[in-house]
Amino acid sequence: MKAVRVAALSSPTSGNLTGPSEFGIIPAGAPSLGRDPTDPDVWYYNGTPGACTIVALDHVLPTFYNNRSIDLYLGGPNFGLNVGPFYYTLSGTIGGTYTAIGRNLPGIAFSGGNSEQRSYTWINKTTTTGHPDPATIHGQLAVDIVNQLIKGTKPGERLLPLGYGINVNAPFITSLTNDSCVSPSFVQTRFTGGAFTDKVVYNATSGTFNYGNDLTGGINTCINGNCTLPGETDVVDGGCSVTVSVFTIDYDAPLGLAQAKVRGALTPLVAFENPSAKVRIRSRDDLSKEEREARHALRQA
Repeated sequence: MKAVRVAALSSPTSGNLTGPSEFGIIPAGAPSLGRDPTDPDVWYYNGTPGACTIVALDHVLPTFYNNRSIDLYLGGPNFGLNVGPFYYTLSGTIGGTYTAIGRNLPGIAFSGGNSEQRSYTWINKTTTTGHPDPATIHGQLAVDIVNQLIKGTKPGERLLPLGYGINVNAPFITSLTNDSCVSPSFVQTRFTGGAFTDKVVYNATSGTFNYGNDLTGGINTCINGNCTLPGETDVVDGGCSVTVSVFTIDYDAPLGLAQAKVRGALTPLVAFENPSAKVRIRSRDDLSKEEREARHALRQA
């Protein structure tokens, strides 16, 4: 059975496309949501990857696929890497995956070091090295991860625990020119460790700012997880390996001395639970899912 894929175009501003999609696959004036001209199970939506995800879950699946159940969400493969905690906060590929995980789906974000952006229809059937096109290899690496996850999970169990996801980054695949990196190995990694955040670099000649990399302790402090694992940035930069990092979407700080120190510093202004607070919590928990959704203000577009 084919997966239902929804591809992002750009930010939604109307019910129709005001211009053609990238590479001219979808013409200007077409509906902002529709099917690929050559594959009815490939859908496009004029929105971000996160928006595409919820449009697929809340409209495409119930309207056109009889609410088909979803076992796994795969974001990507993306053109370009998404390594380290900073990219976790801004990547569209991870953002779509994060959205799916928040909707109770297991999710994997897959990104690749080959950053040449081209249509998915532009695939070389052969290369001068005799190896597949880099895009084909990236796709196969994603399939390998999915197959192993299915193989390693007991039948009937979720492929990932609730609230968990996987971030996968493949190196630059060299098959167009040589065979130095055409069959990378997979390595268990973590987000922190050799990771960069952004800084700006001022160009006095042009009077403009450019991006720069900043290797900081704040972005690389190991707080959760296995601190003995190598950082995904170092691994993917250091050779021909695919990084595989496991994450959760729970942002709370772990119990320990550091959290206790912060909470202690906030006391007594910020109170801990007291009897009246517990009453409010019980009252809140008595509400239905729909009642709790309705009482929270809607986010404005």
